[in-house]
Amino acid sequence: MRLFQIIASEKINCQNVLVFAFIPLFILISGKTNAQNSEQISWEEAQRQEKQWYASQNAKRIADNVLLYQNNNGGWLKNIDMAKRLDSQDKASLEEKKSGKFGTTIDNDATHTQMRYLAKVYDETGDKKYGDAFLKGVDFLLAAQYENGGWPQFYPVREGYYEHITFNDGAMMGVMNLLRDIAFQKEPYDFVDIERRQNAKEAIDKGLEVILKMQVRIDGKGTVWCAQHHREDLSPAKARDYELPSLSGGESVGIIKYLMEIQNPSDEVKMAIRESINWFKEHKITGKKVVFVDAPNLPGGRDRVVVNDPNGDPLWARFNEIGTGRPMFVGRDGIVKDELNEIEHERRMGYSYLKNYAQGLLETDYPAWEGRLIK
Repeated sequence: MRLFQIIASEKINCQNVLVFAFIPLFILISGKTNAQNSEQISWEEAQRQEKQWYASQNAKRIADNVLLYQNNNGGWLKNIDMAKRLDSQDKASLEEKKSGKFGTTIDNDATHTQMRYLAKVYDETGDKKYGDAFLKGVDFLLAAQYENGGWPQFYPVREGYYEHITFNDGAMMGVMNLLRDIAFQKEPYDFVDIERRQNAKEAIDKGLEVILKMQVRIDGKGTVWCAQHHREDLSPAKARDYELPSLSGGESVGIIKYLMEIQNPSDEVKMAIRESINWFKEHKITGKKVVFVDAPNLPGGRDRVVVNDPNGDPLWARFNEIGTGRPMFVGRDGIVKDELNEIEHERRMGYSYLKNYAQGLLETDYPAWEGRLIK
């Protein structure tokens, strides 16, 4: 508005002339800055943009990164910023690492998130290389499934806890949610051929079967699931020293939500949902709150503590003892403690032992599910 006032005015003084002269330079600098900022996007942000964004140059640049990071077997390694700009040396190095010897995994949202991203870009651009890479990922996920229906954390299977059927950090359920979208031709996965769709349907059917078998039963009563189960006998299994066999108040939520989305659920599925919901109701922690506090004498100057709060959201422990259901706090020494403050500071800060994991499940998702069954 000031610019138009200057132009329209019959009295243009020296100050106005100077302002007018600097306006084009300001616009140029501002425009360049905005353009630069539009390219500064994290991998997490890139996965949740508006549909049309996936046709942009920046989206395709990131998709090309995703292709470079894809291993020859069709999957990806974890904990990589796919949106990071790569120079020629980076790209050459990645070409040498495609053998998969460094690991191909579904842990920490690896593989299924890269595939979802590629499908979005393919849907908007029609560029065959993105669609082909997605299909290669489908083949990897299908090959990685155990005959009993579960998925290991790494494939080819690594010896150790990596070979367990893994729910931890949403691993198996991330795969099953994607394969279900493929099987039922949900956009933008409707380009997948009929053979792969059928194979995806068979895979989720087997996955459902083993999920129901792995629900931990105590005295004949269904509870929830462990974060990982033994690949052969399906029993709750240990992973890292602070991840003991237990009932998971975290990972079980994702399993239940998956079961709730099944159309025309069987009586067995309904019972598994209701039993696990009852477990969450019975093991809710109230009157407490987890907060961060200043702690100058500790590394980083902060600590995570549990305080009394009668108005706090309900909490659930990530690990609960099989049998008693009591919360378990376990540090790197592998010894179960009764309170969060009894384990080392590094684990208190680096791992979530108490959280309102099931609040939305109990207050919103479960009532809505029961309501749909009545209709």
